This record gives sequence, C-alpha cells and structure tokens, in this order.
Amino acid sequence: MGAEALGWFSSFVLLLTIAVQVHKQWKSGSSEGVSKWLFVGQMTASVGFTLYSWKVGNWVFVVTNALMLLSAVLGAVIVLKHRRVARRKHATQPRAPSDAVHA
Repeated sequence: MGAEALGWFSSFVLLLTIAVQVHKQWKSGSSEGVSKWLFVGQMTASVGFTLYSWKVGNWVFVVTNALMLLSAVLGAVIVLKHRRVARRKHATQPRAPSDAVHA
C-alpha cells in the first residue's frame, strides 16, 4: 500500500470512529459525563493542525483535520443542546413535598 493510500485509509478510519461516537451521543439524548472542554481542545488542535498541514502541503491531513474540526463543532453543539434540555427539564419539575414550608 502506498503512503498516500495508507494516509487516506487511516483518515477514513479515524473519521468513521469519531462520527459513530458523535452519532451515538446524539441518538442517546444525553451527553452526561462529556466535557465541553474536550471539544474546545479538539477544535483548537484541529484548527492548528489544519493550518499546519496546509502550510506543508499535506492534503490528507488538511482534509482529516478540517473534518475533525467539523466533528468537534457538531459534538459541542450536541453537548450544549443536551445540557439546555436538562436545565429546562429540571426547572419545570414540581417541587417535592419536603420542600414545602409547614405551619
């Protein structure tokens, strides 16, 4: 297998695994235990690696890192949406009887 083909194959495998994880997170309706900082770090690194790869002319990594940036943005949006839904659900839950003031 040539170096270019190996690079594209590896890129495909990496992107597929990330896509499956993001899809699972979206379908589950929960992002419990997922830090938004994971996505902030991934976005920062992906921007840097995309620019670096472009400067050195490595198109496998330009494409891979640009798509990783897109997956990080999508993952962050899902986390923020899940947290917003959880806050709304928590705010609309009725108070427990023990929370009431007794005379």
